[in-house]
Amino acid sequence: MKKVLVIGSGAREHALAQAFLRSEQVEQVIVAPGNDGMTDAGLRRAAVAVTDLQGLRDLAVAEAVDLTFVGNEEPLTLGVVDVFRQAGLSIFGPTQAAAQLEGSKSFTKRILDQYNIPTAQSRTVTDRAAAQAAVAEFGLPIVFKLDGLALGKGVTIVTTAEQVTSYLTDLYTRQPQAKLVIESYLDGVEFSIFSLVGQDGVVTHAPLAQDHKRRFDQDKGPNTGGMGAYSPVRWLSPAVRQQAIDTLVMPTIAAMAKEGTPFTGVLYTGVMLTAEGPKVIEFNVRFGDPEAQVVLPQYTGDFYQLIVDLLQGQSVVPEWQTEAVYVGVVLAAAGYPEAPEKGASVPTTSDVAPLVINYAGVTAGLASGGRVATVVAHAKDAQTAQHTVYQTLDQLQTALQYRHDIAYQAVQHETTAQ
Repeated sequence: MKKVLVIGSGAREHALAQAFLRSEQVEQVIVAPGNDGMTDAGLRRAAVAVTDLQGLRDLAVAEAVDLTFVGNEEPLTLGVVDVFRQAGLSIFGPTQAAAQLEGSKSFTKRILDQYNIPTAQSRTVTDRAAAQAAVAEFGLPIVFKLDGLALGKGVTIVTTAEQVTSYLTDLYTRQPQAKLVIESYLDGVEFSIFSLVGQDGVVTHAPLAQDHKRRFDQDKGPNTGGMGAYSPVRWLSPAVRQQAIDTLVMPTIAAMAKEGTPFTGVLYTGVMLTAEGPKVIEFNVRFGDPEAQVVLPQYTGDFYQLIVDLLQGQSVVPEWQTEAVYVGVVLAAAGYPEAPEKGASVPTTSDVAPLVINYAGVTAGLASGGRVATVVAHAKDAQTAQHTVYQTLDQLQTALQYRHDIAYQAVQHETTAQ
């Protein structure tokens, strides 16, 4: 029987652990560091921080794990894959050099421009005068992205001249040489493609997902790490999905190989479907959270075998379900994202049964982070899945907060199609 290590602590890693535990080959999944909500049979936690690369390697060696899967971005950009490979350990994720696709916005822009992969126009600047010039060139609205790893929160969309002035004044007062990527604003429909990339360019693409970044209903309020997601996105045609894969994803994988930094792991392509066709918004080098919680349960085959085959460069026949739509709603602490309040009681697995709950910021049964859990329902269509998840959530006695309209785009498309 096999043993798997999952690196990370959130609801995404909980969903990954569950995907591995569904494999008949897997006896145990260790999550490092995990959180107190992860109490599934066959799952155990190890108190090693995601940034402690040597500690993680030593854990994998001591436990004789057969496979390691990296959930979150930070250890990847620090080079955990390189450290594991040097020790002869099997690990799924990009090297430190390849992880620059997420870790460095300017690196990504260079790749996209050099290989003519459709994306927003952009300038990378390091002073205020150049920033003002780029704003004048592109007009408003405009997108500001801080270079480097922002844990999903380094992007600001600016719509007025006053906002431009206050953002740039604030940034360049604090960091006079801050590296800022400025992009023209892309208008259209946003969706995510998750591609599992193996050795020698072997790849399988998961069903499309759509995330909800804004904190409040009707996409109001501040940007967050994500308040909910659904998958598959049935109202986007298979032709659109294929076009995005052919024009954005596959050329990027080929470009990385050509650059001498071949990519293996999860390539998350944030896509904007514009009037001119699909364009890249950004790349991440791991599953999205909360998208993982609605995508991973759709894999009906042996997830462990899929990852092993990909790592060996064997061609795979992926097995993703097509019958149901999965809707996941994030429960967040009051005050999230600016100042999350700790200490709220967290629903148990039996409180939401038969729905699935994946835990994130939980310590001893109480909320200890911003995003605390994701509750997932699935049904034959988005409308039913949405109704099911909210029927359960609205009956909970909890101080945790959530959006009430996750998957609204899918529901709108279903109701207009009827």
